[in-house]
Amino acid sequence: MRPRKLLWLIILLTLLAVFLDLPSFPKLPAKLVIPKVNKELPLPNLSPVPIKLGLDLQGGVELVLQAQMDKIAAADRDDALESARQVIERRVNGFGVSEAVVQSAKVGSDRRILVDLPGVSDASQAANLVGKTAELDFREEPASYPPEASQSGLPPVFFFTKTNLTGADLQKSQVTFSSSGKNTGAQVEIQFTPDGAKKFDDITKRNVGKPLAIFLDDQPVSYNPPIVQQEIIGGNAVISGNFTSDQAKQLAIQLNAGALKVPVKILSERSISASLGQESVQKSLVAGGIGLVIVILYMIGYYGWLGLIADVALIIYTLLVLAIFKTGLFILPPVTLTLPGIAGFILSIGMAVDANILIFERMKEEKRWGKLPKKALELGFNRAWSSIRDSNISSLITASILYYFGVGLVRGFAITLAIGVLVSMFTAVVVTRTFLRFFIK
Repeated sequence: MRPRKLLWLIILLTLLAVFLDLPSFPKLPAKLVIPKVNKELPLPNLSPVPIKLGLDLQGGVELVLQAQMDKIAAADRDDALESARQVIERRVNGFGVSEAVVQSAKVGSDRRILVDLPGVSDASQAANLVGKTAELDFREEPASYPPEASQSGLPPVFFFTKTNLTGADLQKSQVTFSSSGKNTGAQVEIQFTPDGAKKFDDITKRNVGKPLAIFLDDQPVSYNPPIVQQEIIGGNAVISGNFTSDQAKQLAIQLNAGALKVPVKILSERSISASLGQESVQKSLVAGGIGLVIVILYMIGYYGWLGLIADVALIIYTLLVLAIFKTGLFILPPVTLTLPGIAGFILSIGMAVDANILIFERMKEEKRWGKLPKKALELGFNRAWSSIRDSNISSLITASILYYFGVGLVRGFAITLAIGVLVSMFTAVVVTRTFLRFFIK
């Protein structure tokens, strides 16, 4: 791309980043009244994207749960962990916690579930909420609905009656694919224990042509329960329908959550006050500002006008990184900023000028060898590129290892560091180079 087009692209990206980085402010009125001319002008309702703060910055409860896999076969433990995670996520969402984070992790042979509940102040209530083992049961349509069913506005499935078939009778469920018959495509195969098979035989026998609902933690897995097509003998059944592969997998995970009983033990619970989080934000902003000013002054003092250009690129770098944190480029989820994440961002500010220093030193060498400024610029960039590439790739590998093996806050540090490294490569190779070409010209 030509330098002039690159310059306009950089300017547009910078303006967009400035807009996205603006702090949240009250919405503007829809109209501006001009008294002297008695005229109203429509105003756009600008609403910058708020940055997502982690639990340690906005307060709440953090829980670390250990999934106890002693009674579960080694081959089923990963599926059991994912089932337990989804059950806890359903409970948390039902609890009404906004922007809660529920994620699973492996630490050696341990399998853990990390739960962040922003804005929750009662740690014991949160622990009781997520610490229960999932309860699965099957329910059948009643002979007659109670009078309140028609007035409640709830789907009819909520008034189904319990049977004696529970998650303890379900051995396992898995996704299979059918290529024959009426229902082709993804389906869910369920296997019962010997006792469960007898119960399921009796239930299907008396419910042929009727729906049979599946409940997890007293909530229906589907508001449109499957219909029993025929009496099922032997304890193996198939739930079919117009399932996509993802829908069938989701149903199998929910069924396994009740079939593979995964007790969880609370390893730690931590409450963070909102005031402590606000204080951490303020201190982090001060630290970041001081670090940025020191780097700017050093670059100007040592490299003169070259350092000034690098500082402009560094400011653009900071604006772009913050915009990516807020929006995720409108493709990925926004970054949830935590204290370690801020540390990774501040660290990346210092790393962002490394590439510029390599380039400037190479340019000095070329000038000492008698090259003209324009030629020295191009040769300096070309010869510094291999060092810039290798150093940044090693940093990205380190960030990947931290993300893969780390949990919780360590992953936040790894994500912000990786984003910082990638954007620093863009600003050094594209932004600084474009500016230098114009100034030297």
